[in-house]
Order: sequence, then C-alpha cells, then structure tokens
Amino acid sequence: MLFLLCAAASALVWGAGDFAGGKASQRADSFVVALVAETAGIPLVAAWLLIAGTGVPSAADLAWGAASGIVGNAGLVIFYRALAGGAMSVVAPLTATTTAAVPLLLGLVLDRRPSALALVGAVLAVAAISLVSAGPRDGSRAPRALLALALLSGVLFGGYFTLVAQASDASGLWPLLAGRVAGVSGLLVAMRARHVPVRASRRTFLLGGTAGAFDVAANALYLFAVRNGVLSVAAPLASLYPVSTVVLALAVDRERMRPLQITGLGLAAVALVLTAG
Repeated sequence: MLFLLCAAASALVWGAGDFAGGKASQRADSFVVALVAETAGIPLVAAWLLIAGTGVPSAADLAWGAASGIVGNAGLVIFYRALAGGAMSVVAPLTATTTAAVPLLLGLVLDRRPSALALVGAVLAVAAISLVSAGPRDGSRAPRALLALALLSGVLFGGYFTLVAQASDASGLWPLLAGRVAGVSGLLVAMRARHVPVRASRRTFLLGGTAGAFDVAANALYLFAVRNGVLSVAAPLASLYPVSTVVLALAVDRERMRPLQITGLGLAAVALVLTAG
C-alpha cells in the first residue's frame, strides 16, 4: 500500500515541477530550461546522499542511472520543443499516455505480474491521463511533425521510468546522481553542437530550479515505489502527473476544466483504489 501512495505522490510532485518548467519554457530555449532544472537537482541529491550515508553503488547501478538520465533529458527537451510548437491540448495527452503505456507493457515482461485488479487499475490510469490532459477543443489539427515529437518524448519518458527501475535497491539515490551528471553533460554537448548559448534569465533560473527540486523529490518517491512494488503498476500511477499540472493551471492561470478533465480526475481516483486492492 505504501508504494502506491509514493507512486501517486510522485505524480503530484512531478506535475507541479512540469508546471514550473512549462512556465519557464514559454520564454526560454528548451535546452536552457532543462539544463537549469537538471543542474539544480545535483546538489540536492548529493546532500541527501551525504545525510543518508548510502553505501557505494555498483557500476551497473551507476550505468542504469546514467542511461536513464540521458534518455529522460532527451525526452524533456523534445517535449518542451513540441509544446512550443502549439497544439498543447494534443501534445500533452499523447505524450503522457505514451509515457504510461511503455513501462506498463515492458513491466509485464521484465517484472512480476500484478494482480488482475491492479492491472485493470493501471490501464484505467493510462486512460485517466489522456482525459485529464485534454485541452480546449478548437477544431485545429496538430501537424504530423508535432505528433511525432509527442510520441517520441513519451517513449523516452517511458524508457526513463523503466531504466531507472533496473538499479538495485541497495543503490539508494546514487542512480539519480549519476543520471543528473550524465544528463547535464549530454545537454552541454548538445547545446554546444547546436550553438545554444548557456545563459538563463532570473525568471528561467527560478522556475527551472523549482522544476529541478520537484523533479528530485518525485524521482525519490518513484524509486521507492518501484522498488517496493511492481513496475507495470507503479509507473502508470506515477505518470498521472498531468493531474496536478491541470489543477495548478486551474488555480494559477484561471483555466477552466472541461467535463472530460473532470471525468479523468474521477477515473484516476478509481485507478488508485483498484491498484490498492
């Protein structure tokens, strides 16, 4: 039961971080926002490792962490790029649903199978993500290039969920630190190749740093959940992050919720109850 609560909590925290990161990306390059967020998280993870006194991880644990960091950062940059192209009401649900579906399917192969009730709950969580992420209906169609970016970012996010879950329980948060260092290194290389200036405004620094801090907390909660539960259940629940993003948009930006979104919130609650059962 505790791992389900941690998975749900990670979704809430991730959604809040995405809201901050989305605000930052409205006026800054997606590479810069991702770089600020990833860099801000490094001292937080390092401080926790010093306080907790976790033992020395294996090379495999660090490798899984580094791979997840590179894949996750690539997904983040592509996701921000897709959002910047417009059609957010199409891009966001497609990305989030794909994110949940990838570890759900891989978890059935790599991990032990959950109960039938929990599996139904995980599938409902995927459906809830699509409904909650629904934006205003304006009749416009997203270009195929944006749809491709949305799908690709969702696959990469789902790959992150799966890769970081492969690290051993004894590794603590070391995979997260390895992922942050590898992710920042990859971003710097990509930015140099694309001639993107490494500078950020105060607004980008504050919002990106907030996104990074929330991301670290969400990652820690997700690691606990997936290490004490089942990947095919924990990952779809953690992928419910659009719930808190939508709620924050409602409270801060005064956006109005569509009936589909309200239905999605109810479906998310049902999914949590079923997985707990």
